[in-house]
Order: sequence, then structure tokens, then C-alpha cells
Amino acid sequence: LAETSSFMEVAYLLLLGELPSAKQLNEFNGNIRLHTMINESLLRFFNGFHHNAHPMAMVSAVIASMSAFYHDTMDIHNPRHREIFAHRIIAKIPTIAAAAHKHSLGQPFVYPQNNLDYCSNLLHMLFAVPCEPYQVDPIASQALDLLFILHADHEQNASTSTVRLAGSTGA
Repeated sequence: LAETSSFMEVAYLLLLGELPSAKQLNEFNGNIRLHTMINESLLRFFNGFHHNAHPMAMVSAVIASMSAFYHDTMDIHNPRHREIFAHRIIAKIPTIAAAAHKHSLGQPFVYPQNNLDYCSNLLHMLFAVPCEPYQVDPIASQALDLLFILHADHEQNASTSTVRLAGSTGA
């Protein structure tokens, strides 16, 4: 997979059990790009965190609050709701993570650019500033894509296992 696929293909594989066709990948990418923005109220949550709060604490708090914003598609027994939420979380994680990073630096948030691929968009949100143009390094983007592929299958640690176990019970 690392030699021949992109992270988006691997994400599709993990969600649906098979690699996508070109048409399916294009549709999946489009669905992800439609959901990269986060609600401005969610973005304001970062103002409640101290500037030196741990980024993972900020990310997890903002992700937990998503259920208050998207409660209309939270039925775990509805396959369409699960699909919508999976697309939202894949799309919004880079935006939320970049916002946490920017908050810790005291810099303004940088909004997603849906003309960029997944990893280039994350790099743009992490490192761009409003007062200067930013060009994403394609090698850095490719390296990040590869890193995401390698972590996609190997990052089920104890806390992830606990959440998956609890979630699968419907708790």
C-alpha cells in the first residue's frame, strides 16, 4: 500500500474493506473536501484553552464537542449516519489539529483550501500565515501521506482499543 496507494485510498480501504476504483476515489475525495471546514463556534472553542494547553487535549475536546453540532447524524445503527460521520471526522481532523497548533503558537487560524490534496491542505493550515504566501513542499506532502498510510493500520493502541470496544457495544 505504501508504494502504490495514497492515504485517501487507504482510508477508503479501512472504511469499506476494498481499495477504491478511480471513480470511487474521486467521489470519496470530493466528499472529504466538502467537510473540511469546521463550524465557527467550534473554532471559538480554542479561545477557551490556555495557549500552552497540550494540543491533543484541545483536539480531543473539540472532537468530543462535534456531537453537539452534528447530532442529527449520530445514530450508530444507521449506516448512512456512520458514513457521514466517518467522512466528517476524516475531513475535519486536519483542520482541528492545525487549529490547535496555531492556537499554541498564538497565530491566527488558517482555513482549509479544498483545491489542495489531503496532506498538502494540512501542511498549508499548519504553516501558512495570512500575511505571506505559502507554497506547500510536494516532497513534505508525499512524506506526510506515506506517514499517514503507515500509521493507519498500526496505531491501534490501548486507548483506541478501549474506545472501539466501548463504541461497538453502543455505549
